[in-house]
Amino acid sequence: MAIHKRQVCVASSLTLALGLVFFSSATMAEEYDYYSWQSDNFHNGRFYAKQPQCVDIPPELRLCYTVGYKKMRLPNLLDHETMPEVMQQAGSWVPLLAKRCHADTQVFLCSLFTPVCLDRPIYPCRSLCEAVRNSCAPVMETYGFPWPEMLQCDKFPIDNDLCIPVQFSGNHATQTPASKACPPCDNELKADTVMEHFCASDFALKMKIKEVKKEKGDRKLIAAQKKKKVLKMGILRKKDLKKLTLYIKNGANCPCSQLDNLGSSFLIMGRKVDQQLLLMSIHKWDKKSKELKYALKYMKSQQCPTYHTVFQ
Repeated sequence: MAIHKRQVCVASSLTLALGLVFFSSATMAEEYDYYSWQSDNFHNGRFYAKQPQCVDIPPELRLCYTVGYKKMRLPNLLDHETMPEVMQQAGSWVPLLAKRCHADTQVFLCSLFTPVCLDRPIYPCRSLCEAVRNSCAPVMETYGFPWPEMLQCDKFPIDNDLCIPVQFSGNHATQTPASKACPPCDNELKADTVMEHFCASDFALKMKIKEVKKEKGDRKLIAAQKKKKVLKMGILRKKDLKKLTLYIKNGANCPCSQLDNLGSSFLIMGRKVDQQLLLMSIHKWDKKSKELKYALKYMKSQQCPTYHTVFQ
């Protein structure tokens, strides 16, 4: 997904500033002495047999490829030792950027997934973590995900010159004016967006919706009894399809334009959380959409990566 130019510029400026502070005349060494920063609270005293290396951020690492710098430290600050592991773990966070919950989301996540190459690790400041968490955790909870333990903000240093501070604050918390739509309804019908949600979902269906109700702050979608086309069965069982009910968590009052007219079929993708089927993404089934056709073709021919369910 495209990242707002302003955020890229911020990340670039941040990288330059850190470089001026920590680099000598030699700009990019290929390896650094890992043991110069030995144990700290964030790595729980863990040591690696191999010294850290400075490696290129590959284009396939979509979360951070546009962050504003080209090389990263490996192992990273989340204890990922190989690039495939970094890509697998980082991939599940890509959809969060599209939600525009905070303009510093990419800077924060990439400071951990793809830390900039310096002679010591530079962590995000606690205030940066808290700003992103306060804006993005409610969005994540909509999908049934709590803010993960590995990103608990008290693990990060209090603001000082040796950590990455908040870049945007106050009314500038989002890259563009934030949509008030329910998060599962706030997705473009683009092939890559559809596939990200398809891979992150437990199930995917083409179906009609009979009725929409409000229940305890959630929005309840009751599927029509007509035949449903299964695109991804996942954890669903045949008996689940007979009386299928989905929920938009905390979605009783937020807009969802797709549900204004229930006459058409829908592409529904979701997850099972605590015995409830939660809606992750909904699109009207547009037969003329080239993006949808491409996504459907991709679903049949490609295997999804195995994401750990941190956020999808």
